[in-house]
Amino acid sequence: MTPFELSITPAADDIDELGHVNNAVWVRWIQDVATAHWLAAADPAHVAAYIWVVVRHEIDYLGNVGAGETVTARTWVADPPRGARFDRHVEFVGSDGKAKVRAKTSWAMIDRAAGRVQRVPAEVAARFVRNISPR
Repeated sequence: MTPFELSITPAADDIDELGHVNNAVWVRWIQDVATAHWLAAADPAHVAAYIWVVVRHEIDYLGNVGAGETVTARTWVADPPRGARFDRHVEFVGSDGKAKVRAKTSWAMIDRAAGRVQRVPAEVAARFVRNISPR
């Protein structure tokens, strides 16, 4: 599937004492781009029925981004879900074309009404992963 993209320019508060985007900000941006992708691609009924929670982040910090610089965030889901979970890939690329941060994050789906973890239905996964047919 085509990666979802979002352009991000750090705010003054995102810059740390070293003059670049703070590591904690990258984590927030990972969540922001994942949420934006969910809201853009998911069926509105699914957005109303389910919420996602992070289970794990693996992050490689490869370069720095300073004040006034813009990055392009790209996210995609490469593989079918495993039960209630799937892995999301996120990459932030600078205007120089170089990856600044790469991450693989694991998310679990929660049924809003029940407040419990739920297996990802095929019709939800089909909006994000190739080769899955909605039931």
